[in-house]
Amino acid sequence: MQIKIDEDLPRLLAEVLSSRGYDARTVRQQGLQGITDELLWKRVQAENRWLITADKGFADLRLHPPGSHAGLILLRPYEESRRAYVKLIEAALAAIDLADLTGAVVVVTDHGIRVRRPTGT
Repeated sequence: MQIKIDEDLPRLLAEVLSSRGYDARTVRQQGLQGITDELLWKRVQAENRWLITADKGFADLRLHPPGSHAGLILLRPYEESRRAYVKLIEAALAAIDLADLTGAVVVVTDHGIRVRRPTGT
């Protein structure tokens, strides 16, 4: 499974995901830092990748409805830190199988995981 890590997150997340067999690339690795969210979204979808981000704008279901993309994970820790983001992604990977959630919007917080699946699944 292919994943893109937004520039607002530590690249350590790519290492965590890669160690679990995911093809994880960061926006910085690909020289895409600073591009608009709209252009990033188009690029992520052209590559058929999940996007992992902390940018709440991507979780707007009117703009990015479940089923219209490969998948989206929004990380929302109580406290922003590298450790908090790693903790959230590890909790998500332990609780869910991304292969079963194609097209979903997944919101991961310190209090739990919410999944919005595509209609009809």
